[in-house]
Amino acid sequence: MKSRLRRWRDALASMELTLAALGLLTVLVVFCTLDQVNLGTHGAVNKYFRSFLLYAVIPGTGWAIPVFPAGGFTGLLLVVNLVSALAYRIPLRWSKAGLWFIHVGLILLVAGEVVTGAFSRETHMSLDEGGTSNFSESLHEDELVIVDRSDPAADQVFSIPAAALADGKELRDPAWPFSLRVKAAFPSAEAGPRPLGESLPPSLADQGLGAGLILRPAPEGTNEASQPAAFVEVEAAGARLGTWLLWSGLAAEQGFSVAGKPYSMVLRKRRRYYPFSLTLKDFTHEVYPGTEIPKNFSSLVRLANPGSGEERDVLIYMNHPLRYMGQTFYQASYGKGDTLSILQVVQNPGWLLPYISFLLVCAGLGVHFVLELLKFKPAAAQSAEEGR
Repeated sequence: MKSRLRRWRDALASMELTLAALGLLTVLVVFCTLDQVNLGTHGAVNKYFRSFLLYAVIPGTGWAIPVFPAGGFTGLLLVVNLVSALAYRIPLRWSKAGLWFIHVGLILLVAGEVVTGAFSRETHMSLDEGGTSNFSESLHEDELVIVDRSDPAADQVFSIPAAALADGKELRDPAWPFSLRVKAAFPSAEAGPRPLGESLPPSLADQGLGAGLILRPAPEGTNEASQPAAFVEVEAAGARLGTWLLWSGLAAEQGFSVAGKPYSMVLRKRRRYYPFSLTLKDFTHEVYPGTEIPKNFSSLVRLANPGSGEERDVLIYMNHPLRYMGQTFYQASYGKGDTLSILQVVQNPGWLLPYISFLLVCAGLGVHFVLELLKFKPAAAQSAEEGR
């Protein structure tokens, strides 16, 4: 039994397992890069690195079976290997300090990816010159928003993740004097005006903007963000008020009234609100002379935080983000004839881990090189010692 456990321990701590895990990661990088054409960057990263196993569907059955380890499994394997090596193969003494730094740095690198995948959030904030915003919008998550506008002082907003919408699902809230029934839901769809002169079945929507539109399901997993849609029926006091088409491609809110109170609903990109606001004072876009190639673009914004009384100007430009209250604002893009600035907003509690990992690995390589160099003796000195 002891010899068997020793063999398992030696296998887990072996260099061969380290090389195997690194080889698997290399293969996953290649697969992920090639599959970005079909899934987009976000979808490919989620499939190959933010999951535990890769699955394949058996033709004609719909059954999925695991066929290859994904990033979760490979990362766990690498961490177990590195920890085992530190525990059983590399003694804890100064002469091995460099190796300890290297191994701990690699473990932190894997841990940083785990933290990033689990807790990081990436959104975008769009600002017109002179415009102010205190929220950003997700690229990959949508929400159904119900707004109670009966109070003139403030609106009451209810949010439901779009992923929770399903055919036949009934939505209720104690604060609503009505209920919503999802007659049909689509993870991704395209909508457009109904063609004139063509005999098409009537729309499920008989209220709002959707009555004059035709909806077509669209494939998911492209480089373009999916635009979910749903036909939602409103009922109040046992009476049907109508069916609305909610589609994330429709920016306008659609209203209805219940017992004399105004309400509106919209399917839109999920928003994240902040206790501060940014106002775009000026946007600058520079190009290389004689070309349309961007050289630099920057946003001069006014940061205002009513809670702390803070108010100051900040210049955000390429590779010089604004870090504030756990959020990092990068200059991402622009539009509307250089009057619109798009900021990428990233919340990543593990953003420091890759830097710490890099420093530890570099320090470990340096320490290990110096310690090995001190052990080296010139051939003449070694011959003299042997001759004594």
